[in-house]
Formats: sequence, C-alpha cells, structure tokens
Amino acid sequence: MTTQKEDRKAAFIKWIRRIGFWGFIFFLLKGLLWLALGYWVLK
Repeated sequence: MTTQKEDRKAAFIKWIRRIGFWGFIFFLLKGLLWLALGYWVLK
C-alpha cells in the first residue's frame, strides 16, 4: 500500500519527465527551424 506522500512524489516525477520530454522536442524543433532559416538566408 502506498501513502499519499509517495503518490504525490510519483505524480511529480511523472510530470517532470513529461515536461523534460516536451522541452527536448521543443528545443530540437526550434534548433532545426533556426538551421533551416539560416540556410535559407545564406542561400
């Protein structure tokens, strides 16, 4: 049986991991967009 504190900790860790994943995707796409923009400007 888990306690309320453990449930809260698990939910917090899950939330952090989800934010980490979406943060990674966001910055990956942002970086690719800047590379594409730089290529287009210098072309």
